[in-house]
Amino acid sequence: MTVTRLSVFPLAGALLFPRMHLPLHIFEPRYRALISDALARDRRIGMIQPRDAGDPPALFDIGCVGRIAEVEALPDGRYDIVLEGLARFTVLRELDVTTPFRQVEAELEAAGEGEVLAIAERASLEMESRRFADGLGYAVDWEAVTRLDDESLVNGIAQIAPFDTASKQALIEADGLSARADLIVQLMQFFGRHGEEGGVTLQ
Repeated sequence: MTVTRLSVFPLAGALLFPRMHLPLHIFEPRYRALISDALARDRRIGMIQPRDAGDPPALFDIGCVGRIAEVEALPDGRYDIVLEGLARFTVLRELDVTTPFRQVEAELEAAGEGEVLAIAERASLEMESRRFADGLGYAVDWEAVTRLDDESLVNGIAQIAPFDTASKQALIEADGLSARADLIVQLMQFFGRHGEEGGVTLQ
């Protein structure tokens, strides 16, 4: 474990995982300042979800640090970037800073090797994903999906699935690929069923 200082970008519904990519369009002045600062330093940004709608919002404890792998500076000062996930982090404390963006002291997890699922786990995840996508009317290239490695499949679904903020947070906090895959299946069954009944709306 390594303790480090991180500039953070609180964004509900936006998850990043190690070895995954997250495209972002940066337009708010404070986050344009964050990107400029990161580019001048080590290109690292901590992605984390806000816990509530306060001003400023409280933050969840766990996020993922990413490196700016691609950047396009637009003429009006906005940025289009792609973050590459490096490692999960746990917030130890928020720092008192004068920058327009927030900074934390955080403990970084050691980046482990890519994990694999049992054959039955992979089959269950793919089957439930098809059912969920069909129920929402999503067009998916399933042939391409079957070619993904287990980590890319699980974490890719976790990043793009239209679950609520708390569910997304549970996915980033899940320890291990198998636990995350199992949680995705449960969430798809829950949101798919309740979505059809009109009881729960998807984000």
